[in-house]
Amino acid sequence: MFRILVADDDRNTRLLFETILKRAGYTVFLAENGVEALEIMDKEHVDLVVLDIMMPKMDGYELTRELREYDPTLPILMVSAKQLPEDKHKGFLAGTDDYMTKPIDNDEMLFRIKALLRRAKIANEKKIVIGEVTLDYDSLTVTRGGEVFELPQKEFALLYMLLSYPGKIFTRIQLMDEIWGADSSTGWETVTVHIARLRRRFESFPEFEIESVRGLGYKAVKKV
Repeated sequence: MFRILVADDDRNTRLLFETILKRAGYTVFLAENGVEALEIMDKEHVDLVVLDIMMPKMDGYELTRELREYDPTLPILMVSAKQLPEDKHKGFLAGTDDYMTKPIDNDEMLFRIKALLRRAKIANEKKIVIGEVTLDYDSLTVTRGGEVFELPQKEFALLYMLLSYPGKIFTRIQLMDEIWGADSSTGWETVTVHIARLRRRFESFPEFEIESVRGLGYKAVKKV
């Protein structure tokens, strides 16, 4: 079960987020400010942090910078009433992974949290081994026997995402958001092009294949 820390000085917001996250199956810790959040982090393992910007003692920007020093890979979702582009830019420069503006859509927040946790899982695992095939996240390589294939970053990330969750169907939009980012101006047709390249490159591999799911998207299927 994933453990999520919510840092927000507004009591009603904390309780609302706690209810939403607990119903979704998460363990939740609550903090009124950045200082209290860091105290909780010293005592508890946390998989993801949801934080507000405007908090007493230590605001969300400073807390994010502190958390980045504590753990560069910790997923952070900044949720704030601040909607100006410069506020979002400041948040991303501080180190947040995602940014939502209040009032939030509950389901959208849960979708974003799931995506952040999924990315963190993939980044932390670093390698996938399927039969004789090894995918190495650090070197962007796929190795089989004595052959080593060094892939372009997006192409590798796409294959790594699919093989991290074999059998799971991803829509083109989901893959676009995960690999290229939700704010990317690139069209979903790019996913189709990259999938075609991966299929051609690894069509002789007996360990896995990428299948199209009509009307939905794509999934990776392990053969071993």
